[in-house]
Amino acid sequence: MSSTLPSFAPFPEAPWRDHIVPVEWEACLSTWLALTEAYLSLSEKDLSHHIKEDDSIASFQRSFASEAAASGTTILGPSRTASLLLRQCFVLCSRLLQLSSPPSQLLTWEFLSDFGRVYGKKKAGTTIQAASQTPQVETSLQGLKKLLIQVLDAGIRGDLKSAETRLKRLNHLIHISPHVAVFFLAGSDFLDGLISCFKVMNPPLRKAIITTTYLCLIGLTEGDSPKHSMLTDQLYSLKAAADAHKAGPLNANDSMVAELVTVTPILKQVRYRLEHSDTGLTRTKSVITALEGYRKPGVSARPKRPIKRKIDKGKGVMTEDQDDLQGEIHVHRMSQISQIQDLFPDLGSKFVSQLLDEFEDNTEQVIAHLLEDSLPPHLAGADRTKELSPERTRRKSHDIAPRSTPSQIPTRHNVYDDDELDQLTVDTSRLHFGKRDPERTTDDILNDRASAPKTAAILSALSAFDADDDERDDTYDAVDAGFVVNDGHPEDADEQKRKDINEETLFRGYQANPKSFDRDAETRRSNARIKLKQATGMTDEAIEGWAVMLTRTPHQMKQLEEKYSGFGGSQPVLESTAWRAPSHVEDSEGDGSADGTSSRGSHERGRGRGRGRGRGGGRGGNVAGPTGDKDTENARKRKEANKGSRANHNRRDQRARKMGRGGFPG
Repeated sequence: MSSTLPSFAPFPEAPWRDHIVPVEWEACLSTWLALTEAYLSLSEKDLSHHIKEDDSIASFQRSFASEAAASGTTILGPSRTASLLLRQCFVLCSRLLQLSSPPSQLLTWEFLSDFGRVYGKKKAGTTIQAASQTPQVETSLQGLKKLLIQVLDAGIRGDLKSAETRLKRLNHLIHISPHVAVFFLAGSDFLDGLISCFKVMNPPLRKAIITTTYLCLIGLTEGDSPKHSMLTDQLYSLKAAADAHKAGPLNANDSMVAELVTVTPILKQVRYRLEHSDTGLTRTKSVITALEGYRKPGVSARPKRPIKRKIDKGKGVMTEDQDDLQGEIHVHRMSQISQIQDLFPDLGSKFVSQLLDEFEDNTEQVIAHLLEDSLPPHLAGADRTKELSPERTRRKSHDIAPRSTPSQIPTRHNVYDDDELDQLTVDTSRLHFGKRDPERTTDDILNDRASAPKTAAILSALSAFDADDDERDDTYDAVDAGFVVNDGHPEDADEQKRKDINEETLFRGYQANPKSFDRDAETRRSNARIKLKQATGMTDEAIEGWAVMLTRTPHQMKQLEEKYSGFGGSQPVLESTAWRAPSHVEDSEGDGSADGTSSRGSHERGRGRGRGRGRGGGRGGNVAGPTGDKDTENARKRKEANKGSRANHNRRDQRARKMGRGGFPG
């Protein structure tokens, strides 16, 4: 019989399983079950012989455990064959691991972790604990530890996604095997890497780091020989790391130690196990007390439990099932359920809720009983993957009087009521699935004028449009245009004006003498400071603070310079330098500044050359004076007569000739 057994086909991955119909999947399960039972019927010698010649047995077990751990055992289906296959695979794997020379494919940390996640600590704990101490498994763990230390020390420069995936997968093995916990905490490199990588702001990775640290520390207190001395050393390392983080620039509550002692019952569990052990270490208790000082305030406070009250709706006597108030009861537990599922992701929310009911919403007791596998019998055998259902059961009422049967058909109320499709009078040629004409392009639709609007309809729509009917233009409203400078109280305007005056006074004083804003006693007693205080009404502290803020904001200095040192729009009045004829004969002998005689421009080269050229110039009056005035008329005659003396005598004639030629030169 042993020579005719066929080989195993590997367990398919998710993409392949999706293409297998239920009938074929049931046939695959039956075949795997038959092969598993056939190999279980072999003796140890024959089974070892088949393993050496055919590695498909170990390949199937490894692929089966990997897929079941990643997607859950529900991928097998609800049939009885699936349940038998799950049980028989556990028996076969246990036999293979207990052989004198187990298959090398099963002696890896990945398989042991997946195997423990599928079957749990209670079933697979003994087998995994024995297999984890073999040299092959320790070699696999050594490579993983070295790789994790490198990635964790690299921090944000390392492959954080890969580190998170490996830590989550490793946690199942650490939870089952205390030997693996001792292996990873041997030395301080791994724990230092976890503490260092926790500084990276990556919430999923931080949760994985907290879970790994908690399971490793708890693993030191388990097993046949607990490592209390090593536990004390690791707790001292955590305290030293917390002290260093607190002394640094970062927030003290953002360290890994503060998060660990707040969200996990590590300190309570360690103290409890030390008290019930033969060796009670005093120095361990002292470091536990010191670590309790890093607990975050108010984070672990238990929410107030709501009081269940019977709701009277005036419908007589009735009883309420527990699921009637399911939403109200479990709303406050969402954070507690999430906290427990972070440590035990394979547990369903319904099962976690039952645990919280059993232990009176004490999260620490729930985690402790899960780690110790000491649940009550009615919960130990319950379905751990059950999820909370939003559905509510019907209420039971004692009132059983007959009532009319309500309508089972819903009533439609929409805009398509009583249309031709609702009345089933539509022409069947107009009905189609999908696009009516899938080969029709956009150009064909645009060129088809059959469904285009008629010209009459377009003209009718345009005639109904009134181009003059427009909303009122409020662009130049006073408020919208900003014409109202200050719509507030008059006191606000006075206060702003006073601030502007103080600001200009301080700025002028700072430009004149920046030393007058120094913060010392001698400067405060100086005359410049006293004048500033009198002018602004400000105290010494306010004046010095204004100067400090001015030096810290360079752009404010630039704004003040542009505001108070720019051109104000006014300029000094310049006296005219042109020669003016005296307005009175008796003043003709005076100087130019008093009687209009210019000391410049009458005989010099430059502005105002000649004898009073330009508006207002001339000896006999002003050419721009009032018409009819004698002096004005004489000035105009002299202006035309004197043009010949200044090389302008031919200008009018030349222009006349040019215009006679049509405006073109030549």
